[in-house]
Amino acid sequence: MADDLLFNPRTYDPQHFDPETRRLLRATVDWFEERGKRRLIEDYRSRAWLADFLAFSAKEGLFATFLTPASAADGHADKRWDTARIAALNEIFGFYGLDYWYAWQVTILGLGPVWQSDNAAARARAAELLAQGEVFAFGLSEKAHGADIYSTDMLLEPDGNGGFRATGSKYYIGNGNAAALVSVFGRRTDVEGPDGYVFFAADSRHPAYHLVKNVVDSSKYVSEFRLEDYPVGPDDVLHTGRAAFDAALNTVNVGKFNLCTASIGICEHAMYEAVTHAQNRILYGRPVTAFPHVRRELTDAYVRLVGMKLFSDRAVDYFRTAGPEDRRYLLFNPMTKMKVTTEGEKVIDLMWDVIAAKGFEKDNYFAQAAVEIRGLPKLEGTVHVNLALILKFMRNHLLDPAQYAPVPTRLDAADDDFLFGQGPARGLGSVRFHDWRPAFDAYAALPNVARFREQADALCTFVTTAAPDEQQSRDLDLLLAVGQLFALVVHGQLILEQAQLTGLDEDVLDELFAVLVRDFSAHAVELHGKDSATEEQQSWAMGAVRRPVIDAARSARVWDRVEALSGSYEMAP
Repeated sequence: MADDLLFNPRTYDPQHFDPETRRLLRATVDWFEERGKRRLIEDYRSRAWLADFLAFSAKEGLFATFLTPASAADGHADKRWDTARIAALNEIFGFYGLDYWYAWQVTILGLGPVWQSDNAAARARAAELLAQGEVFAFGLSEKAHGADIYSTDMLLEPDGNGGFRATGSKYYIGNGNAAALVSVFGRRTDVEGPDGYVFFAADSRHPAYHLVKNVVDSSKYVSEFRLEDYPVGPDDVLHTGRAAFDAALNTVNVGKFNLCTASIGICEHAMYEAVTHAQNRILYGRPVTAFPHVRRELTDAYVRLVGMKLFSDRAVDYFRTAGPEDRRYLLFNPMTKMKVTTEGEKVIDLMWDVIAAKGFEKDNYFAQAAVEIRGLPKLEGTVHVNLALILKFMRNHLLDPAQYAPVPTRLDAADDDFLFGQGPARGLGSVRFHDWRPAFDAYAALPNVARFREQADALCTFVTTAAPDEQQSRDLDLLLAVGQLFALVVHGQLILEQAQLTGLDEDVLDELFAVLVRDFSAHAVELHGKDSATEEQQSWAMGAVRRPVIDAARSARVWDRVEALSGSYEMAP
């Protein structure tokens, strides 16, 4: 019997979506299944460009339907920017191979500055290119500066006719080999400061666009390109001045979210392989799954994966409900990027410890999963960058809740237009949140939820009585340890909200919170050991350590769910 918490291509039927979305999602699954595991693995190993996949997408209108906002859809009823169905497609792409997801992801990033622009000609051109099945790229980072957009060396010199000539290089730019439109960030040579920023549209097929190389050894074409005296006309200019800077950050806000569900898809496929192998591997006369440590590792992997899905699904609702007066998504977004993707690494590592050498074999999906899962925490900002961002919200979230109307599950066929009208990328310290405590109160009877609540309350005490002082606030090493503790509280909150909305099995939920209690304790011990931690902070850290509530019967019931995954899905050869 298929587990209703995990994606399974054999049983997948997303009935909660409209008919065209269901058709496209199912058609995508069927395309991969018909291609078969051997072909997918061979394409991955040979680093083949994704021409067949992009031809399928163009034929079905997949990217065009999912990535054209209603305002640019020319009345096409099925085209909209719908975060819920985008998340569903991320999961499918991750399940079959991150190379496919990457071409889609960088298309999303490339479209961000366009859909935020008032340039009607550029918007119309992008919509038409999508309809033709083209892909897009996001020309932000540079070899010398990374994503430090203050220091861009892409220079635009006025041409005397209202346009510019652009010269400079960009590095680590996905789809840079094939993008019909590349959104490029640069600065004018005749204007100093932020007023000189420009976002403009370039075409990778233009003779002044020079493709240097693919900087990675992969089907993902992560390019270095150089513009030499590239002509930029008025119809190519997407943003100028501070608006160009805001468009860069707000685009990353949109695109960053996609990493969580890609990570989930990777882990789901790997889990089917890992559990099936372990259950059927006989060691010392017993199945590998008969060993207690193996059951613990696979059970931990399973509940962590369920937690990833619950958090990400609930974060979708806050994205879709966001507006000028509700910017809670600005916390939940780096959480999906940092917390969910690093949970994905833990899930893979736990399973790899069980299947050992099997995880290296060339005929398995797991071998590429073990590699690709590492990339997601490092894209659209490192873990450290996103943890530092998360910390900006800690005091308001923990100590100063505001009143908001309840946010329902958002699976309606609506256009998430606010994502392209986020406004200035500042004012994070003023963002307010609803009270996190009721989510925990609803499950106070579950032993490990209650125990984790003790730790969350202790963190509030830390913030009010032992928070880092001014000098410590410059010690990022210490702050990141605090950030991990806060991230766990936010992670637990949205998991509990989604559990209540979906009626999650309470055994699974309590087993998951046993893991979170251990995680909080581990990060508290880490804080205790930091060089600059004060005696008061060290004492607090040891006082926050808790042992999860052990229940062998509960753990056995959750193990039964894990064991049932054996043989429930295997990709066609």
